[in-house]
Amino acid sequence: MTPDRALTTAGLALILALGSALARGAPAGGTTIQVQDDRGRGVVLAAPARRAVTLAPHATELVYAAGAGDRLVGTVRGSDYPPAARALPVIGDGTQPDAERVAAARPDLLIAWQPSAAEPLARVMEKLGIPVFYSDPLTLDAIPGAVERMGVLFGTEREARAAAQDMRARLDALKARYASRRPVRVFVQAGLDPIFTLNDASIVSDALRICGGVNVFGQAVVVAPQVTLEGVLAARPEAVLAGVSRPEDTRKNLAAWQAMGLPAARQGHVYGVDADALYRPGPRLIDAAEAICADLDRLR
Repeated sequence: MTPDRALTTAGLALILALGSALARGAPAGGTTIQVQDDRGRGVVLAAPARRAVTLAPHATELVYAAGAGDRLVGTVRGSDYPPAARALPVIGDGTQPDAERVAAARPDLLIAWQPSAAEPLARVMEKLGIPVFYSDPLTLDAIPGAVERMGVLFGTEREARAAAQDMRARLDALKARYASRRPVRVFVQAGLDPIFTLNDASIVSDALRICGGVNVFGQAVVVAPQVTLEGVLAARPEAVLAGVSRPEDTRKNLAAWQAMGLPAARQGHVYGVDADALYRPGPRLIDAAEAICADLDRLR
């Protein structure tokens, strides 16, 4: 970065501090807001957030689901849902957020995901008294609660509670419907060339479990291991599940697995779900779970 574009540390701190003071305002009636984030940290706000920045697409979706999308003043590249999010200013990507752009947004709350990516910026924010909330739902059951906590942070509890109740009702319906169905062995395709999969620590496996699916590599030591074709064939999956960007991607996956001699593919049991809905730990993962359950039930 050239000197004329660079902000000094002092200058950045001043912009952030002034912006935070303007955005926060005075607490109403001296009441503070306290919420525990997904790292177990107590996050305290003097008043409901009015100018927040999200550092992950799923966090953006959670905020909108809580009825607080109009409180977002910045997000990262890839935050494209709901459609209104595409109009938000972009402050970089999730791995390298631009501190100058964050400062220009004058946030009163930063919603982060992975500590390793957010830590440098988070340290600056916390020193200036700007709260940092880490969002990382690990199961489908955690998603409604995540929406409710966003409602508390933004003062939109009524909208958030209604959305969360609807999500819990949908999850309960899936559990009740598929609890006694025959288990189906599933290979989760996270990459095809080379072949990658996900283990049971992934939230994708949690969606499979609700549907009566069994991840054939669920016991792998790492979350996203590379596996061989021989390993996949030996695991004898009855179905393949992959995140896809377009419907034709599923047809390509089916043809590829048929060419590799996978019996499940020969029977047509290769399924695709919208990749963003499947891999983001946000509200649309419940939509993805409903689609997965329907696919596995057709296989049965």
